[in-house]
Amino acid sequence: MTIYNAISANKMKTWIIMILFVLFFLTASYILGRALGYGLSFAGIMLIISGIMSFISYYNSDKIVLAMSGAKPADKTNYRELYTTVENLSIASGLPMPKVYVVDDPSPNAFATGRDPKHAAVAATTGLLSKLKDVELEGVISHELSHVKNYDTRLMGVVSILVGSIAILADVFFRSMWFSDRGSDRRSGNSIFLVLGIVFAILAPIIAILIQLAVSRRREYLADADGALLTRYPDGLAKALAKIAQDKTPLKRASTATAHLYIENPFKGERAKGFFVNLFSTHPAVEDRIRILREM
Repeated sequence: MTIYNAISANKMKTWIIMILFVLFFLTASYILGRALGYGLSFAGIMLIISGIMSFISYYNSDKIVLAMSGAKPADKTNYRELYTTVENLSIASGLPMPKVYVVDDPSPNAFATGRDPKHAAVAATTGLLSKLKDVELEGVISHELSHVKNYDTRLMGVVSILVGSIAILADVFFRSMWFSDRGSDRRSGNSIFLVLGIVFAILAPIIAILIQLAVSRRREYLADADGALLTRYPDGLAKALAKIAQDKTPLKRASTATAHLYIENPFKGERAKGFFVNLFSTHPAVEDRIRILREM
């Protein structure tokens, strides 16, 4: 597989998943609305709520992520190698220079955040800086800058809002079912939709999370391929991923809310293998990522 084929395939798969996600959200809203006797008006209200949540998240997600991770602005003198690497690769990729942050943590990891390239930030842990060689650090930074260039942080923010909206939708449905008698006459005439509504309310949040994780995994593959294209040295990122995976030190401030942003799972530990395990993973298996990089 060539780098260009990998990039094209992953972009296509991501958009297919996103289209299915939006259709799933609209279908769930409609079915739950019909089950409650409200029809399309319920779906419309949920879309408005999702829009408001997306607007708030759009402008504040980077600040929240940086605060949660404990990231501090990188001093240009003390972290010259990191700063220079980010600067050089930003120029090579045609991106504005992002803000550079450091997380004081022995676990090797890195992430990018920001709603667009003009408001982007790249952060690396002190563990990453101390354990990687120059070409390996370049591989990691090129991966993170690829997330910025491809607007992955914005995309994952939208996906997170959709997941949250579906969870709220299911919660509103159950509260309306059990704690209110209003509209009971309307609901009695929609027995089929009522049954479908209960099934959707139970399964929709789980399915939404699975879709979110699938999008996250596809974007990791795409960032790997784009990063390799930027440095023209896929093995640099492959070696970096191998070192990061071999280090079993968990990130001190690891959070399930931000785990998908990191280049590798911040919780570490031995990873079980299997189809169902991979379904609930924020990242593809490191072995698969390394294999694909070395085939480029």
